[in-house]
Amino acid sequence: MKLVCYPTSGAPPRIVAAPVERDWMDNTGAAFAYRCLPLNIANAHGWLILNDAPFVAQWNGAESLDAIRIEAVETEGASLLASSHFGNGVLTFHINGLFRTEPEYDLWVTGPTNMVKDGIQPLTGIVETDWSPFTFTMNWLFTRKNAPIAFERDEPMCMIFPLPRGLIERVEPEFQLMELVPEVEGVYRDWVSRRLKFNEELKIHGSAAQMEKWQKDYFSGRSVNAPASHRTKVKVKPFKPAD
Repeated sequence: MKLVCYPTSGAPPRIVAAPVERDWMDNTGAAFAYRCLPLNIANAHGWLILNDAPFVAQWNGAESLDAIRIEAVETEGASLLASSHFGNGVLTFHINGLFRTEPEYDLWVTGPTNMVKDGIQPLTGIVETDWSPFTFTMNWLFTRKNAPIAFERDEPMCMIFPLPRGLIERVEPEFQLMELVPEVEGVYRDWVSRRLKFNEELKIHGSAAQMEKWQKDYFSGRSVNAPASHRTKVKVKPFKPAD
């Protein structure tokens, strides 16, 4: 499917494929956080829009527009994207691009997944980009007053990815008793048994579990029910430049 960005003024937004790496994951012991495949997939599941001109913003706790003070660092060829547009401690990034998805696809607009920023929280929106002639903004909510928050040049400030419209309404959630579905209960009980055994063996010096360090069943898709579509990484395509 196509995802198109039409620049609305000046240079197009600076958009890159989201990488799997996160600083805090790099800093975990032996980078163990990367053993969590769901984290890895979510990290790279879309595109990042990058901040242009570096700045420091601070909120004094009031609701007014002037309660946020923004001090930009003058950078040649860079434009300040941030402003106080809504008040109530919301920092707004203006994105100079109109996005278009194919019919019946929306765009999930959020902060960079699993990327923590102290003192401020990204807000999330879902935009009907298959028809909307309106641009959208990326907004962050201050969680602490009188705390200077810096956004560097090239720092991700937004993440986007398409999703089918109406899928959530078509989902029919329900509870079922596991013992009534033997093919589900069987593989679950088997996994629990092997998990407990593995964790016990981790305590034994020189054991096979210690050599393996962690079970890789999910990462490797080791299950009778694992589909051929199981993946251990996702790599999205870069935005092509305009002709």
